Amino acid sequence: MKIRQFLNFLTIVTGAVAVTLTSLWIGKQAYSWLPPQGAAESHLIDDLFSFLVTLGSLIFLGVTATLFYSICFHRAKANDLGDGPHIEGNVTLEVVWTAIPIMLVLWIAGYSYQVYEEMGIQGPSHQIHLHNPMKTETADAALGEASAVSAGEDLEHIDVLAKQWAWVFHYPQSNVTSTELHLPQGSRIRLNLHSEDVLHGFYIPAFRLKQDIIPGNDLDFEFTPIRPGAYDLTDSQYSGTYFATMRAKVIVESPSQYQQWLSKAASQKPSPASNQAASEYALKIENGIDSGWKTVEPAAPPLVNFPG
Repeated sequence: MKIRQFLNFLTIVTGAVAVTLTSLWIGKQAYSWLPPQGAAESHLIDDLFSFLVTLGSLIFLGVTATLFYSICFHRAKANDLGDGPHIEGNVTLEVVWTAIPIMLVLWIAGYSYQVYEEMGIQGPSHQIHLHNPMKTETADAALGEASAVSAGEDLEHIDVLAKQWAWVFHYPQSNVTSTELHLPQGSRIRLNLHSEDVLHGFYIPAFRLKQDIIPGNDLDFEFTPIRPGAYDLTDSQYSGTYFATMRAKVIVESPSQYQQWLSKAASQKPSPASNQAASEYALKIENGIDSGWKTVEPAAPPLVNFPG
């Protein structure tokens, strides 16, 4: 009997170790499921994602292994149709399996909030928006503090306009407007996000960054691109009929290439950019197509120095 108990104990310990190691391995594989890290903040989200995958795998494999162990070692004998033993409720067990999920949820919430704080993607103006309404003195002090922070940091300021259905990027220092978002590698970027009409979502998967753009509320949004290349910007919120066409290229390049692009774009005269939503809508009107669904007429193609 003691040998059987020892074997059962050994089986449980071996299974627990195997489940733990497998879960850790799956968590490490989760890094390869995501696009290459395009921004300095990416690793924080990837670490959180890996943690959640590891925890989920541990729970799934733990429950599956427990069921498998019960089927193998505690199933009824052949032709045994009797009822199982009557067992009263176990208060200790009830407390344990209630406390564990609560602790896991608090752990996940605490870790997620820590990542949000460490990313620090929202700039000083966001703090001003958060404290509305406020006294004039407080607002002036906050604006002064924001200006001081901006003056002490080497930031690249870019205005982002979202509208149905196009992204427009304006570089105030060079007075350049583009439908492509060009960014210098290794520099801290501050975007001023503004929506012209409805709720939009600024989302670059490779940067692990997403921010809702609420009409009437400008928001400063900060990050640091670190990997040269071309990335996709999409609208993560449903903003109407042609929202799927609201995409833009994000080009991360060396500082010298970035300055060359700014100079080249500044020398070009503004011209209407190609806009898929406006083109499809015009084609629909031209051909007299009536789907029966009401839709918003897309905004006119923006005038830009660099159409992309």
